[in-house]
Amino acid sequence: MVSLNNVRPGARNDDVRIVQKALIARGHPIAEGPTGFFGEQTRAAYRAELLAQGYKGADADGIPGYASLSTLGRHAGFTVDRPAAAAGTGRLTLGQVTYDDPHDASGPDAMRRYARKACDLTGMDPRYGVPALVTITERESAYNAPQWRVNLHDSNARGRRAPDGHPQNCSRGATQCIPTTFATYHQAGTATTPYDVVADMCATINYVRDRYHVNRSGSDFAARVQQADPHRPPHGY
Repeated sequence: MVSLNNVRPGARNDDVRIVQKALIARGHPIAEGPTGFFGEQTRAAYRAELLAQGYKGADADGIPGYASLSTLGRHAGFTVDRPAAAAGTGRLTLGQVTYDDPHDASGPDAMRRYARKACDLTGMDPRYGVPALVTITERESAYNAPQWRVNLHDSNARGRRAPDGHPQNCSRGATQCIPTTFATYHQAGTATTPYDVVADMCATINYVRDRYHVNRSGSDFAARVQQADPHRPPHGY
């Protein structure tokens, strides 16, 4: 078994060596061979593997994610130890939800970076999860624009004042989760505030899997959730 946490640029261990052998067997040469060190040659080989799996652009950056490494493992005969946070939700009580704002970045490029991390943590294939999540953030919060991180105008904008000064039930964060939904579908190991983009996206993934029966890989994400489909009009989710 290979641990995803061990297979990162700069790492040196036996898991890297296993992955290097798999990459070479898949036709992605590493001139220095399976040394166990994840350097630029290994990153270039992994980038070639990502492209072969269908990843494009910034998603083919040469850094393993859970989905892509699992696919490589199926070819090479190894399994991947999912990070602890990907084992499932870490449900919170409403009282455990916090409302501090880390002021995460905004804009489509930032949303793609955060979405890939959320996909890694939840085991969703980024080929499907990233574009779906980015579309949701575009429509819900203008890509996490500061003025749209909390919705004060829809039917959820009610309840006692939370520590951020807004009604507790307001939708918050890049994907606009209400605190009860965020608490119920919180991902273990992520921040406890819906203003944290990765935590917010992870809760959204867990929610749509449950509410809309989106499959594990997310290949039907956009088909099942209209708000995640850029080819259909916006629709609340």
